[in-house]
Amino acid sequence: MNFNKFKLLAGDASFRKFYRSTNGSVIVFSKKNKYSNLLIYEAINKCLNKNGINAPKLKKNFYNKNYIEIEDLGDNSILKLLKKKAYKNKIYFNIIKILKILQKIQTNKIITLKKKNYKIPKYTKFKLLEESNLFLEWYLPFIIKKSKIKKAKKEIKNTFDDIYKNLKLNQKVFVHRDFHISNMMYYKKKIYLIDSQDAVYGNIAYDLASLIDDVRLKTSKELKNRIFNMFVKLNYSIDKNKLRNDFEILSVLRNLKIIGIFTRLAIRDRKKNYMKMIPYAWKMIEHRMSENFLFKDLEMKLNKYFSKKVRSKKWK
Repeated sequence: MNFNKFKLLAGDASFRKFYRSTNGSVIVFSKKNKYSNLLIYEAINKCLNKNGINAPKLKKNFYNKNYIEIEDLGDNSILKLLKKKAYKNKIYFNIIKILKILQKIQTNKIITLKKKNYKIPKYTKFKLLEESNLFLEWYLPFIIKKSKIKKAKKEIKNTFDDIYKNLKLNQKVFVHRDFHISNMMYYKKKIYLIDSQDAVYGNIAYDLASLIDDVRLKTSKELKNRIFNMFVKLNYSIDKNKLRNDFEILSVLRNLKIIGIFTRLAIRDRKKNYMKMIPYAWKMIEHRMSENFLFKDLEMKLNKYFSKKVRSKKWK
């Protein structure tokens, strides 16, 4: 198919491309990693819809030709709504209610477009640690001198290992894994989740950390605490201290991972626009570390290798 006749829509950090068709659908094209970007993408969307979460529905399947057609959700993202600074509490409360429904999903296997079972993986500590190391593999060598890279990697990696050992909540729930406002659309007066192909079963605090400490929208400490307390009220049976502990650990290490991913996108994929969000990611990391003695060693190591000037650098 010739996609040039269709409007190219703003994409995400994946290898997918989105085109608005003339028949009321969106074409999702991916020749690279199409198993994840198309097959699993559609499977998780189907799982969400079956469990009461709005997600784009499949309209036509052309997987063998590297694309599928899905429901067109328009251009109204939750990010746009929140930037208008109206009804923030109401919007976030509705998102927290969606998160509660999401975390109740117990589907283990999904039948894909290829008529095979896809098993939703577990978000193990090994996998979490592996992802945090993206900061060491991409951002660290990009910033510090070559002669210091090996030593810095070893020192910081050891602190990652120690911090992950302090996660306290063992309950495994459905985790979207990219539960931030850019992955939420407002369509027909409802919130829809998108970009869901990386879903796993993991820590109940992970998606909450993704939402509250989101690099895409600067929010006050007061609003962050308000959203956290909204979640606690809807999940009153959870130990609040353990939740706070895991939330802070996952927020810090997730945002370090994000800095690594944004650097990789800039270097490998030439998507340099993500780099402008790195200074705010650093600010949130610093804020969370300052509130918890658990991060004392990590804070010392990061201060040793990454100065305030480096962290606040405005990337073009």
